[in-house]
Amino acid sequence: MRIGELSHRTGVSVRSLLYYEEQGLLSPLRRPSGYRDYTEADIKVVHRIRTLIAAGLNTELIAQVLHCFRGDSDTPVPTCAEMVTELSAARDTMTTKIDDLQSSRALLESIIEAAPLQESPQPVPA
Repeated sequence: MRIGELSHRTGVSVRSLLYYEEQGLLSPLRRPSGYRDYTEADIKVVHRIRTLIAAGLNTELIAQVLHCFRGDSDTPVPTCAEMVTELSAARDTMTTKIDDLQSSRALLESIIEAAPLQESPQPVPA
């Protein structure tokens, strides 16, 4: 499939897909015409990339983590044990962000609950 179809099927912009290729996260085949040719497996790779980005990993670490998956399996292979330190740090960063968001949410809720109910503005008599 061409890049436009991959973009459509994954919901990821063409620009992002080109960036992923630039960073070594995607490696499409090239047709003699120069067009990129993506496979069905690339759809799963793009979804993994998006999940890892959402988890707070940078593209350099994602490039290292992607080899931990075999084919269509969502289960990492044991060869990725050497990445435990980096992945643990990413998890800790994510946990901190979650804690911060929960604190912010609680603060907003307390402000909302403490605020007096606002009445609808009264129409001005004519």
